[in-house]
Amino acid sequence: MISLDPEKMSERENYKFLTGSIIPRPVALVTTLSDQGVINIAPFSYFNIVSANPPMLSLSIQRRNGIQKDTARNAIEKGEFVVHITDQNNVEAANKTATELPFDESELPLSGLSTVTSSSISVPGIREAKVRFECLLEQTIQLGGTDLETACDLLIGKVVAYHIEPSIYHEGRIDANGLKPVSRLAGNHYSKLGDTFTLERPR
Repeated sequence: MISLDPEKMSERENYKFLTGSIIPRPVALVTTLSDQGVINIAPFSYFNIVSANPPMLSLSIQRRNGIQKDTARNAIEKGEFVVHITDQNNVEAANKTATELPFDESELPLSGLSTVTSSSISVPGIREAKVRFECLLEQTIQLGGTDLETACDLLIGKVVAYHIEPSIYHEGRIDANGLKPVSRLAGNHYSKLGDTFTLERPR
């Protein structure tokens, strides 16, 4: 067994080790709205469920040179954001939204995606996503101590509305094969939903 000390590794080395071993990771495509009304769209794989009661999601957004990314800034300022599940049909468009643009410029034209009005918040959603979660910002936690160069913003969002494509929703359950989710691996690699198996939980 190889043992490594993260304190003796560079930020890039830690990143490569974490993203190469904690796989697969679901990919959230997130929309936010700036104070000037600019729609921001960006993908994040540091994303997961926090709680089902109440329903909450987490997004961890790494800062760049100590500067908050547009998604974090907008979500914190407005207190709202929409999370979408990235799937095989929209993953290429989602990838285009990772392009770095000025704060006052939207990724929407670049991606080819279209928006839909949300039912509970002011931030619009992405029409092409089969599942989306309208969220109110529950809590923000700055991680990384006083070293702003390496800080990240952990956003906890409370889900206030679900929107699901009817064809993949049956008797309260989502059809994973119909959703066709994709997940992030290391580098530029992604994976599709592959073989599945069932294990009964012990009582």
